[in-house]
Amino acid sequence: MSWKAGLSRYLPSLRFFACPNSPSSRGVMQYYVKNYDELKLLNPNFPLMMRTVENAMPAVTTELEWTMDDLFRFMIQTGRFRDNNGTISEARVEAAKAYLSTDWKKMAVERWKSPGFDPERPYLDEDEPEWKDNAQIKSDLATYFNMKSAIKEQLDIIKSGPNDEFTRAENALLMCQRVDLWCAGPKEVERAVQHLYKLGRKLNEREVDYPAFIAEFYPGVDDMAA
Repeated sequence: MSWKAGLSRYLPSLRFFACPNSPSSRGVMQYYVKNYDELKLLNPNFPLMMRTVENAMPAVTTELEWTMDDLFRFMIQTGRFRDNNGTISEARVEAAKAYLSTDWKKMAVERWKSPGFDPERPYLDEDEPEWKDNAQIKSDLATYFNMKSAIKEQLDIIKSGPNDEFTRAENALLMCQRVDLWCAGPKEVERAVQHLYKLGRKLNEREVDYPAFIAEFYPGVDDMAA
């Protein structure tokens, strides 16, 4: 029961698809009907939807917040960086590894090294068209500009693959949040839901930073009466 109670914590929603008249969807329909009340009791505000249409492929899906890091790791692990001759592209693999090793915390710090100036401020070029010629800003933000330039170069290399390699990898990763359940029984459907739960937990796990001590005190009724 513990993982069922955590569905709403790690997943934004669950959508079941089924054909109401097809035996291949019977397991999905049975699981949904049998478990709906329990899942809604444990996750009152969690969208738990069933979509039925003739000839639908039975499946369960969710929507996960994939990042560039997730995509590049997926492409490396599944060998999707390939040249036209079918061999692994070492250049694009190394570019992806370099991107994954980016020190984002350092970059965030370097962004603010020029007092009172933000190089990513909206409409900066319109408001201060000559800011790029400012020697002091160039000096203060040299590391930031170098890191940003390196990231752009890495992304250009990564996305330069043939045959829409990058777009196809994005679509393949998105399909990881869908489990097809053709002729699956209720037990297989539950395993599919558990799979999506574990995937969401891996992507959305957050450590709560509790304060070491009470920083603020709010008086109660007794204190106010005194």
